[in-house]
Amino acid sequence: MASDPIYRIKFLNQNEIYEIYAQNVYQSDLWGFLEIENIIFGSQGSMVVDPTEEKLKKQFEDVERSYIPMQAVIRIDEVKHQGPAKITEVKGTVTPFPVMPPRNT
Repeated sequence: MASDPIYRIKFLNQNEIYEIYAQNVYQSDLWGFLEIENIIFGSQGSMVVDPTEEKLKKQFEDVERSYIPMQAVIRIDEVKHQGPAKITEVKGTVTPFPVMPPRNT
């Protein structure tokens, strides 16, 4: 029996790159947004506390669903195991995902 997929989502947030893990990722009904549910924190069996992961955990603790602008998304990967959530500084140029507005027909 296959386990539920885990997604690693990297996105820009105020000149920082957030890397979080979630069980559900959808294109939102809100145009131009990615919908993320069931955010996962904490590596099982890890005794070391990472301050950036704790900051993200606190920031998302009461969030049931998060809407991330498509142009902020850097990358989404389906992974076998979750890793630590983290925040890193932007170094160099990060090109946002191109988003085209809907055409009026």
